[in-house]
Amino acid sequence: MNKHIKVTMALLFCMVAMNSFAQKQGQKYVMVIHGGAGTILKKNMSPEKEKAYTAVLTQALQTGYDALKAGKSSLDAVEATIHIMEDSPLFNAGKGSVFTHDGKNEMDAAIMDGSNQMAGAVAGVSIIKNPISAARAVMEKSEHVMMVGRGAETFARQSGMQLVNPKYFYTKERWNGLQQAMKEDSMKAVLDHHSKGVMKLGTLNHDYKFGTVGAVALDQAGNLAAGTSTGGMTNKKFGRVGDAPIIGAGTYANNSTAGISCTGWGEFYIRNVVAYDISAMMEYKKMSVAAAAKAALDKVGKMGGDGGLIALDKNGNVTMPFNTEGMYRGTVTEDGKIEVLIYK
Repeated sequence: MNKHIKVTMALLFCMVAMNSFAQKQGQKYVMVIHGGAGTILKKNMSPEKEKAYTAVLTQALQTGYDALKAGKSSLDAVEATIHIMEDSPLFNAGKGSVFTHDGKNEMDAAIMDGSNQMAGAVAGVSIIKNPISAARAVMEKSEHVMMVGRGAETFARQSGMQLVNPKYFYTKERWNGLQQAMKEDSMKAVLDHHSKGVMKLGTLNHDYKFGTVGAVALDQAGNLAAGTSTGGMTNKKFGRVGDAPIIGAGTYANNSTAGISCTGWGEFYIRNVVAYDISAMMEYKKMSVAAAAKAALDKVGKMGGDGGLIALDKNGNVTMPFNTEGMYRGTVTEDGKIEVLIYK
């Protein structure tokens, strides 16, 4: 083979490779989901558990895709998708919610419509089977954006939501997690007392396993929607509420920019208004969804927080950054191709 032919073939190969890369980069996504970010290491994951997580994430994506393919709204797709994860004990939302310091399950959720910026949220609820549906009811059946505690539960009952006995949310794994967290908490309190003479609130309760769930969808009409649901933080006290139900912090959607759902150490997401910050950078600085999401998450990291997020823009571009060891996440394209990832 002479030199000219070799060079020609090399150029042809490069052109094919570049074209393939461009096609992949230009792929249109219609849904992205997450099941939480945290210390998720392959060495600590059994093949059976990895398979279980992958199966539920795949089922969630398929459910959302089927809804979108059938012409349903992005809101319908987000709600149906999050139901799958809320009904699974694997994630810190709905059935798998973690326990508070008092041994209760207190759940938060939010949903937002990108077409009109309508939004709904509930916080501190303990008897609503699917908090994401209660959040949507707040958005569509009331003049409010957020309801909390018993008031939210009363509204959910009047709105026809499925209510359950609090025992429904009990799982042995989460209960054991609370006992371990309380043990570590008391040990840290003793150390803190001896070293500083005072115990600082908020410094003892870093959540090393985030299992919040979320979904963002883009429907056939070009409308975006985002939703987030969580059981909060293991061993949380004083009615603490994180970023998930706070519009602009953990959840946000705007047709002109993107839909965003966050997961991580909520206090830092609230202080950085992460979800809205991404939309604002896209709108005012004309940044891509990937660049804006990275910049927003970098702010969280610099402040000492960790976690991740998912974002889907109006053109079907997706990004899933995180600064932890792993994040349960997945996407589905316009033609139905599903991809599920867990580790870094």
